[in-house]
Amino acid sequence: MPVRKFHSMLCTVVIMAAMFVVIDKELANDSKTISKVPTNQKVVALTIDDGPHKRVTPEILAILKDKKVKATFFVLGTNVENSPTILAQEVADGHEIGVHAYNHPSLPKLSDKKIEEEFEKAEAVILPITEKPTLFRPPGGAFNERVLRIAKQRGYQVILWSIDTRDWACPPEKKIIDAVFNEVKPGSIILMHDGQYPIPTPHALGTIIDGLHERGYTFVTVSELLHYNEVGHTFPRL
Repeated sequence: MPVRKFHSMLCTVVIMAAMFVVIDKELANDSKTISKVPTNQKVVALTIDDGPHKRVTPEILAILKDKKVKATFFVLGTNVENSPTILAQEVADGHEIGVHAYNHPSLPKLSDKKIEEEFEKAEAVILPITEKPTLFRPPGGAFNERVLRIAKQRGYQVILWSIDTRDWACPPEKKIIDAVFNEVKPGSIILMHDGQYPIPTPHALGTIIDGLHERGYTFVTVSELLHYNEVGHTFPRL
């Protein structure tokens, strides 16, 4: 083999190796939070924040049961206190439970002690009903290094989202549906809410589920979605 050709091949190998190191480093850093999963499989996770709500959540649970879809509910401790039987129903129906703090504060604005208290108070009302969750979504998606550190120390993986329906702002039902249909991709995490009334979410939910099924998508919980990760090393094991 000519020397010049050998040197060219060697440089290519070195450059590719360096690229893989950079990619691996970026993926490792990205594992602090998860907003979607890298996969070619047509799977998505439906996540519902802020409940349980005594009126809205039962409507959503009825739709999910009828459509045979499992979701991940990120619950607020204060709402669990008000509606413990609804959380119990979510668990009985086979849905996944994640923590969304006790109240709904902007956690980065709190001291470490107050952040810890948000977890402790939420866990205190959730654990009598179900096992300790492993997933956490910061209220409003707001976090900093302190929030991530405390969440990790308490055994949580921080879950964000890739599709924000903004249903909490009570837009027209069609706007919620279009947000999902226009942005969905394999591995998407869809954000919806059930912590207030009125909210158009229950009316939009059935159409979203049917439409994604027609497009060949399957709904899974967030923990199940992580198993579809085709990069393999991006996310830590739960």
